[in-house]
Amino acid sequence: MEYGRPGHVGSGMTTIVHFEIQLDPAKLADASEILSETLAATRAWPGNEGLEVLVSDDDPANMIVVEKWASTIDHTRYVEWRATPEGGGGRIRELLAAPPTTRVFSEQLPLTLAE
Repeated sequence: MEYGRPGHVGSGMTTIVHFEIQLDPAKLADASEILSETLAATRAWPGNEGLEVLVSDDDPANMIVVEKWASTIDHTRYVEWRATPEGGGGRIRELLAAPPTTRVFSEQLPLTLAE
């Protein structure tokens, strides 16, 4: 997985990560507890500036965890930790109906907006 273009990794710009998960509908009752438990470690990771879980209006088993990171390097280190036995992802695997997808956004398009 690539975490930004060369020259932009760790550039000091805020990084937004969309971690999309499709849950097993039969396990929705456990989602809040298990996600809270798993994401507590994400929130505590150095460089994490916040996160929230958004639920699709069309499918309550489809969710996006929106994470804000101080830099792409902070997120990359977190992902590397999650790949270790210690970081292992917690119980979230119990909920998943499909593999999650991750999209990382670390560049901004400058806009000129009239007020």
